[in-house]
Amino acid sequence: MGISRATTEKVKERADIEDVVNDYVPLKKKGQNLWACCPFHNEKSPSFSVSPAKQIYKCFGCGKAGDPIQFVMDIEGVGFNEAIRHLAQKYGIEVEEDKEQTPEAVQAHNERESLYIALGYARDFFVKSLHSEEGKSIGLSYFKERGFNQNIIEKFDLGYALNGWSHLHEAAKADGFSDEILLKSGLILQKEGDPQRLYDRFRGRVIFTIHNLGGKPVGFGARILTQDKKQPKYINSPETEVYHKSDILYGIFQAKKSIREKDNCYLVEGYTDVISMHLAGIENVVASSGTSLTESQIKLIKRFSDNITVLYDGDAAGIKASLRGIDMILEGGLNVKAVVFPNGEDPDSYARKVGSSAFKDYLESKAQDFISFKIGLYAEETANDPIKQANLIKEVVQSLGKIPDPIIRTVYIRKSADLLGIDEDIIQAELNKIYLKGKKDQYFKEQQQTQETPIEDLLIASKEPTISDKLQLQEREMLRLLVNYGFEKVSDELHVCEYLLQETEDLKFETPVYQKILKMYQEALSQNILPQPDFFLHHDDSEVKKEAINLITRKYELSTLWESRFQIFTSNEADDLAKTVYDSILHLKKKVVKKLMEEAKVKIKEVEEENLTEDILNERLSVYMELKNYQVEIDRQLGIVISF
Repeated sequence: MGISRATTEKVKERADIEDVVNDYVPLKKKGQNLWACCPFHNEKSPSFSVSPAKQIYKCFGCGKAGDPIQFVMDIEGVGFNEAIRHLAQKYGIEVEEDKEQTPEAVQAHNERESLYIALGYARDFFVKSLHSEEGKSIGLSYFKERGFNQNIIEKFDLGYALNGWSHLHEAAKADGFSDEILLKSGLILQKEGDPQRLYDRFRGRVIFTIHNLGGKPVGFGARILTQDKKQPKYINSPETEVYHKSDILYGIFQAKKSIREKDNCYLVEGYTDVISMHLAGIENVVASSGTSLTESQIKLIKRFSDNITVLYDGDAAGIKASLRGIDMILEGGLNVKAVVFPNGEDPDSYARKVGSSAFKDYLESKAQDFISFKIGLYAEETANDPIKQANLIKEVVQSLGKIPDPIIRTVYIRKSADLLGIDEDIIQAELNKIYLKGKKDQYFKEQQQTQETPIEDLLIASKEPTISDKLQLQEREMLRLLVNYGFEKVSDELHVCEYLLQETEDLKFETPVYQKILKMYQEALSQNILPQPDFFLHHDDSEVKKEAINLITRKYELSTLWESRFQIFTSNEADDLAKTVYDSILHLKKKVVKKLMEEAKVKIKEVEEENLTEDILNERLSVYMELKNYQVEIDRQLGIVISF
């Protein structure tokens, strides 16, 4: 169902950008704004800015921008309605459904939201099935044997898939879900060779619900309890529009608050490891769910803490095979420790074996920094083998090269040298080779990344910006002045917006979004509304809202200390708006004239190529010279000296 306008307005009034962003990214104050490393792309230096005064965020690296609602949409990957529901829940606002919504409008919900609804339905179906006669005898008894109590079962939405071909499919169809949505959500399958034959993906298995960061079900893991060797022990939801395995960590929704409070995240392998640790009173734990750790998962953890402790089963071969994950964590700028359980044990089995108190003590006492862990892992097999010792040194240096912080890297170099019994200079020399090569590779990688780049950055990066590029930049500058200062006055009787619009009424903007903003501005004035920045910042059109944020935010701002402490006074564009606006109009007109002159040159050239008459040539030359005179006059007014 849709959400009422009243609910949306309540959310807009209550939602605070600093509060909302802080749920995902730790912010630090610098100047008037708050800053962090952007949660939407990988970066080492903070370029993500939050303005509490304007209630907006803006990343100067990737271009993401918006208000609290847009931030939730971007970070959670949800639509507008889902973002409103998320914020309403956060602020305790009752959600009123839009009673005017028709069944057709509900059916027209976008596919992404429909998938969330279908997956939520399946979650409820599996939870309900756990308490059926079959579910109690098989699924619930299994969970009870593992020590899972009712609170933990409800906390993780544990369930059971009935042992039949179409229990879920038939129930979902009866409740109005289409086969298309059920197929796209991965809940049902088509029989090969018979597309009309549809059946449940999960049958006769206990269900582990996989949630996204906001607590929405996005997929399921299912474990079989029989000894049928023809069936895999676990099957999982396929990749869908809302479920990307590389971006999800099992338990992150239940753990994010604790991770931030404890400033540490325990990383385990499986579903039951996570749940057993919650039972032991340790909630800051997530699982990669049997998949190799990915950069996206590491970035997800980094939103809440810079510290990860990896928990390993007591299997040396398996540990060595997964060491690449530690290097990836280091490269992501996080601090990493490791804990190894006794041979044959994993977090789930060991927690049940020794109890909550002893388990916590073990984690604290056995945690090692990654260098001690890595060197200790190979100590026995390299003890009497110089070649293996040399290879170990190279392995350690490779890991050291992943650490972005030079101070932390230096500390670990010293520790590595002590543990390996070699000179620091040897490690540093090898590290320099790797580090320089890595920096070079990273540079080219960053150059190839496709990011949403502001027009001014494109012009800086381009050796030869086109006339259209320059014109777009000047159009942007005029819109920037209009949005930021349009309501100010340049004289007792004249507002900035009136002057700007009068002087440019004959000009047609080429950039579509600027055309749209200009039209909105003019329509507002016709209704006796004098728009201020908030008029665009809170507009329903997301494109306009985003561009407005780009127009009113700046990456750098002068410190107030320049004047208050050092008595250094700098000029500000707002100090003399009349001159600022006048110059901007002239520069815009100059770019327009320049473009028209280039077009006139092309038409003059066509005369010769197409054997047109001399009269046409003279006419086109006359147009060019008229434009040239106009350019000279503009340059004169701008104080630009033209030499012939």
